[in-house]
Amino acid sequence: MNTNYRKPLAGSTVDYFDVRAAVEDIKPGAYDTLPYTSRVLAENLVRRCSPSTLTASLEQLIYRKRDLDFPWFPARVVCHDILGQTALVDLAGLRDAIAAEGGDPAKVNPVVPTQLVVDHSLAVEFGGDDPDAFAKNRAIEDRRNEDRFHFINWTKTAFENIDVIPQGNGILHQINLERMSPVIQNRDGVAFPDTLVGTDSHTPMVDALGVIAIGVGGLEAESVMLGRASYMRLPEIVGVELVGQRAPGITATDIVLALTEFLREAKVVSTYLEFFGAAVDQLNLGDRATISNMTPEFGATAAMFSIDDKTIDYLKLTGREDDQIELVEQYAKAVGLWRSQLEKAEYERVLQFDLSSVVRNLAGPSNPHKRLPTSALGERGLLGDYHSNNGEMPDGAVIIAAITSCTNTSNPRNMIAAGLIARNANRAGLTRKPWVKSSLAPGSKAVQLYLEEADLMTDLESLGFGVVAFACTSCNGMSGALRPEIAEEITQRDLYTTAVLSGNRNFDGRIHPHADQAFLASPPLVVAYAIAGSIRFDIESDPLGFDSDGKPITLKDIWPSDEEIDAVVATSVKPQQFRDVYIPMFNLDSTEERASSPLYDWREKSTYIRRPPYWEGAFANACALTNMRPLAVLGDNITTDHLSPSNAIMASSAAGEYLAKMGLPEEDFNSYATHRGDHLTAQRATFANPKLLNEMVSEDGKVVQGSLARVEPEGKVTRMWEAIETYMERQQPLIVIAGADYGQGSSRDWAAKGVRLAGVEAIVAEGFERIHRTNLIGMGVLPLEFSAGTSRHSYQIDGTECFSVEGELSPGAKLELVITRSDGTRLSAPVHCRLDTAEEVSIYQAGGVLQRFAKDFLASATH
Repeated sequence: MNTNYRKPLAGSTVDYFDVRAAVEDIKPGAYDTLPYTSRVLAENLVRRCSPSTLTASLEQLIYRKRDLDFPWFPARVVCHDILGQTALVDLAGLRDAIAAEGGDPAKVNPVVPTQLVVDHSLAVEFGGDDPDAFAKNRAIEDRRNEDRFHFINWTKTAFENIDVIPQGNGILHQINLERMSPVIQNRDGVAFPDTLVGTDSHTPMVDALGVIAIGVGGLEAESVMLGRASYMRLPEIVGVELVGQRAPGITATDIVLALTEFLREAKVVSTYLEFFGAAVDQLNLGDRATISNMTPEFGATAAMFSIDDKTIDYLKLTGREDDQIELVEQYAKAVGLWRSQLEKAEYERVLQFDLSSVVRNLAGPSNPHKRLPTSALGERGLLGDYHSNNGEMPDGAVIIAAITSCTNTSNPRNMIAAGLIARNANRAGLTRKPWVKSSLAPGSKAVQLYLEEADLMTDLESLGFGVVAFACTSCNGMSGALRPEIAEEITQRDLYTTAVLSGNRNFDGRIHPHADQAFLASPPLVVAYAIAGSIRFDIESDPLGFDSDGKPITLKDIWPSDEEIDAVVATSVKPQQFRDVYIPMFNLDSTEERASSPLYDWREKSTYIRRPPYWEGAFANACALTNMRPLAVLGDNITTDHLSPSNAIMASSAAGEYLAKMGLPEEDFNSYATHRGDHLTAQRATFANPKLLNEMVSEDGKVVQGSLARVEPEGKVTRMWEAIETYMERQQPLIVIAGADYGQGSSRDWAAKGVRLAGVEAIVAEGFERIHRTNLIGMGVLPLEFSAGTSRHSYQIDGTECFSVEGELSPGAKLELVITRSDGTRLSAPVHCRLDTAEEVSIYQAGGVLQRFAKDFLASATH
């Protein structure tokens, strides 16, 4: 701690670190040119960095240099239960490994405050047309997840520094926004900016409050939990200037879907975005949170808004304490984090986005950055002869209509708009189509309170949008089963079917096994599509129904005005609602007795929680990187849903067959996501997505879709899991070859764990998404990039080859990928080592994050 810069904060009883003085001791006048992100990172350095390296680290920020790794110490870690549970399973396994080596397992604890919210375990088995859906779904959740919840409850008393918010209370990111983030921390008499990492790619939602929060994989989160600095090089910080006036009827969802397309095209992968400009004033905090939530869909690391009056208004609206709100404003203005103090900030790139260009939008049918104006559906040829079906389910039917996820339910304006369109639809006599499974799963209990205050809850319920959960549901592939007769009709008639949801992800195979594709939409549009019942419907002009006089009723007839939405928000959303929800939720019981043992008593028959195998089998030996055979040869945009799906487990899948063998009834197979604490189930999810296109498997020159592989050298095509088992028995090292944007999507660490357990030692791709790359390193898998302008096509890779890697490992090193063809000919392809820092090299060479920590822990215990 650099006490030279510690000072009293004017008008307060706490101190702060004068980061401006520290920066200007190096370069006078430099602080005013620093972006918001750099100012927060600089404060973290001044407060936490070793004095011997402080100047060199600050110079990286001041002079925009990238030749030195500098440390970042996040103030806290947040987890949802899936990745949080797997991280804690890893720590429990680490305790076992430490104990086996004679160390004290009780000393393995999170050092950084860690908050876990159980929000990813509920499936919508009962839809929003069932008045008892919430209670029924919760009962099923508890029954299916008894093993998992037993372990999570044990962690509360076995580990120090962990708080757990139990199931049924909302979604991590929305709770983080509405309550968990103080914006400015006050610890031990020192005020400083709240910062965090989270085991979910949508952690940056709280960037909307001016809080640097980034999504990381479970492995990186474990490292931060255990007190290790997160090392980085200065990221590219891109300014996004918002201009123009948004048109009437345009929601924050429409804006963010347009922004997602715009920013993906601008190639902002791994950047920190900072939004500024006159049009920022048009966005309330809920709108900003809708934008920041979609950061991973932009490809960026963070999407920052600076602190201003809208931040203060939101803290008041959500019932924060007066003294905390006062501290936020005092501190932000004292250190230059208030929006008006950033007018001289300089960016390496500035992009300009015009709000007036935004129209009503969807995104789909398979990617969140593929914007689709609602008016363009007909132009795309998606419309069919919808009205001639005589009430029969049409081709193009919407089978899932879900208002869900933190993206949109965190925005009161969006939710009130959905309620008003439901009210107007009911008054017009419109109904939901009978084949549509509809649901409302808010991220916060406060949503139901203000919808009830506005007298809109009953209107939503009348259209089948009753509350089914306060949890992440359809957006995470937890849509639940369809009615049997609906599923049977889809199968028998081979119908093309879709889902429409107010979420942030719509990758192929994610939302529901029976939904061929999925579209993202604003909450009011989700209601409209439930009424339409088909995606092959011009939502802007086709009649949703007819009144008693036979006059057509269209979307514009039931869409509420902006003025009406704002008026209802102003009178119905109240601070006391948030206090009523969150004060009892965070009144955590500190009287529970500590666990009787620091070691978990693993349940031998569990298919949910099992001691991790990271000190045995494939992990016991260093990767030789020689004579590797390809498990898969893949194209562009491979997502973590392809690598390790999260949705419902089908009986015919490898995981389903395993669970049946273990005695689980099919109705309780649950999702892949919930079984990630048991490697024997979770590893069977590797490449298990039925939409996978492995270029090693083709017929008549066309790649065959499915979870398939080709075992070499025999050339035998099998299901992916059988190929993995074959290679494991042979102890055959493997490699994966891929195209651009490998590993985009959710931050799940099992996308890296699964391939490592299969024996994959390296991934060679044209490019990696940031979180997945760090997860690979954390599991001891080497990420390599083809040289610019080259790809698998350049070397005519077809999967019959063997591969070796030659060269000295160092950050960013140039290595050689030696390709040996089946006829014995060899060629060498230059590749770029994506171990970007010395810390990453160290982690990789240790075999992964946990192995590195275990070695360091045991070494320190012997000194």
